Amino acid sequence: MTKINALCRCLLPCITPPTNPTTASSSTTTTGVTKKRLSTSLRDDIIDVQDSASSSEATSFSSSSAVDSGSLSPVAPQRPSRTMVIGTLFGRRKGHVWFCVQHDRLSVKPLLLLELSITTNQLVHEMDSGLVRVALECPTRQELKSCSLKSVPVWTMFCNGRKSGFAVRRSASEETRVMLKRLESTTVGAGVLPCGSGSDLDEVMYMRASYEHVVGSSDSESFHLINPDANSAQELSIFLLRTSS
Repeated sequence: MTKINALCRCLLPCITPPTNPTTASSSTTTTGVTKKRLSTSLRDDIIDVQDSASSSEATSFSSSSAVDSGSLSPVAPQRPSRTMVIGTLFGRRKGHVWFCVQHDRLSVKPLLLLELSITTNQLVHEMDSGLVRVALECPTRQELKSCSLKSVPVWTMFCNGRKSGFAVRRSASEETRVMLKRLESTTVGAGVLPCGSGSDLDEVMYMRASYEHVVGSSDSESFHLINPDANSAQELSIFLLRTSS
């Protein structure tokens, strides 16, 4: 048995090559590092894919949010413009009423001059009720679409809801300019302008006051009398409307 054991100890190194522990350990380490690097690179790829997917989702969500917020943002309505003008209603006792609009009382050239079909006596009767609404309407015809409301030549007139004939835009005559010249010193007031003939029928009755000019749109404007007497219920408004019919 002693000889056999000695032979085994001598022959065993010849049959099985010696194993270098350093090589084995380095090989094991290299393999481990390689595997670790491979697994790490795979993880990095997965993380990069996930990051790119997350960033694309975030981008698409922010874009859709921007679109939604833009589509849901309310549109501010157009605000009407308001200015102060001088308005004068005048006419002979049994004649038609005229409505004159000026930028100021010193301006001889009217901003708007209309001859209304209602007579002076009828207007005085309507004003006794304390509420006067004059609506001037014009149809939206092709030739009147592009012009301003102050340039419309003929209007259909309604006084307190009743059709009262027509209103016609006029140019200021020499007589009208002389009358406006005589009223330069009057800002607010009513009275009678005597004429040279001395006849009551030829006297010009007038009522001058400040008006608020409101431009709602290209198809609607209005003039509202500003009553200096806060206790008075009398109100007067004139509307210019371009209708669809």
